[in-house]
Amino acid sequence: MTAGRTALVTGAGSGIGAACVDRFLADGHRVVGVDLRAGRMAERARDLEAIVEIDVADADAVSAIDGVDGIDIVVQCAAIAGPIGPLTGTSPTDWDRAMAVNVSGVVNVMRATLPGMVGRGWGRVVNVASIAGKEGNAHQAAYSASKGAVIALTKSVAKELATTGVLVNAVAPTITNTPLLGPATQEMLDFMVSRVPMGRMCQPEEVAALVGWLCSDECSFSTGACFDITGGRATY
Repeated sequence: MTAGRTALVTGAGSGIGAACVDRFLADGHRVVGVDLRAGRMAERARDLEAIVEIDVADADAVSAIDGVDGIDIVVQCAAIAGPIGPLTGTSPTDWDRAMAVNVSGVVNVMRATLPGMVGRGWGRVVNVASIAGKEGNAHQAAYSASKGAVIALTKSVAKELATTGVLVNAVAPTITNTPLLGPATQEMLDFMVSRVPMGRMCQPEEVAALVGWLCSDECSFSTGACFDITGGRATY
């Protein structure tokens, strides 16, 4: 694994983001933690290069992150579940907020960090999507659509940068044991787990292990890919 790089992790205060922070620290990287609620990272302040409290949907706030042009690795975990219920009952405001965080937030961070990576000839970006972005979850139209957009966005940007030394990939976990599940009913959780052949939720550390490899020099010929981590649910 390549050590000594600077990684920026969004949604770093909990769930997959927090697990990725732990992974990068263990691999010897410097880590900038970005979260809407900085207090979630307070106990890690001594370990982190910086703690940044912003909404990734705010492009100006993202571009103003100190040292953003020196970031080598980006992992985008910041997301919201969005409205849960029929599409016809989803308000335009709730729909737009899900797209602003889950899609525009990913765009904002890449716009701010990619020029520096390209200039140095090395970079790694991993955008956390979801199996929902490939298959669609009933009653989660906004979330599913936003994650599908993240997958397509990842593939497009990866092709743009394929000869620059900057690799851009996505990971698509199945139901994962994170706070993002908060709005889901037990019935929904049980149904989602029932669709996983391994019969359990994914754990954040399992996603972080895959992300760690994707952000290393060992990953040298994979870009524009969406790596499923679904316990057998995704078979294509």
